[in-house]
Amino acid sequence: MAEKRERQLLPLAEGDGQQDLRADCGSCFGLCCVALTLSKSSDFPVDKAAGTPCTNLQQDFRCGIHQKLRQTGFSGCTVYDCFGAGQRVSQATYGGIDWRQDPDSARQMFDVFPVMRQLHELLWYLTEALALPQTRPINAELRRALDETEQLAQGSPAAVAETDVAAHRADVNVLLLRTSDLVRADIRRKKKDRRGADLFGARLRGADLRGVSLRGACLIAADLHGADLRQADLIGADFRDADLRGADLTGSIFLTQSQVNAAKGDDGTKLPSALARPAHWS
Repeated sequence: MAEKRERQLLPLAEGDGQQDLRADCGSCFGLCCVALTLSKSSDFPVDKAAGTPCTNLQQDFRCGIHQKLRQTGFSGCTVYDCFGAGQRVSQATYGGIDWRQDPDSARQMFDVFPVMRQLHELLWYLTEALALPQTRPINAELRRALDETEQLAQGSPAAVAETDVAAHRADVNVLLLRTSDLVRADIRRKKKDRRGADLFGARLRGADLRGVSLRGACLIAADLHGADLRQADLIGADFRDADLRGADLTGSIFLTQSQVNAAKGDDGTKLPSALARPAHWS
């Protein structure tokens, strides 16, 4: 077993916001390319078992076809976002010793990664919630939940792997629902709740969806061209191939980079400041 460096914890620094929750692939051991299962589909051209490196993963943990992923059928790779879990597991949880250097820790590392990814997703939502002026009444509860989630993420590899993420997510979700109610309080009573709605291919061009709850809604291939999604709750909404050209998502809550990456947009699409415009958008 390779000698490990002293394990360095990387807590979220005060004032950093969501900066530490963005993927830094250059500091990761290609964990999403190894640890996860891939199923042959429109998103991936091959099947790959968890723990088996993708054939495109190079020795330096970089992708050999990064510039042409979408053209070669690996569009799912351009959508995926680890919320910074990859670099944390690589550089903090395992102290910079990769799974090739220490094969004995490989299986555990691959088990830790998806758990850490879920914890970092919760950190993303909680950090966003704390920054919203409407959440001042529950600020202390949100801070406590953020600190508890961070403590779980700082655990030893064994502790992280054994975390009951489902139970913790359920507790956090109570606060996220309260956040949603507070943010949308001034307009939500005028809007139909579309939480969990099946809107596959729905014609919502130019729709006024301000303050609507679209939590967990299926919006695959929906036409949202020019739609107004300000202050909408978008947590868990499926935007795969949704048309967001010209749509306004500023002020929407709990939108993630992965959701944006999965959609279609253009220069007219307005995004929250924390999110980047995908390179494949026209």
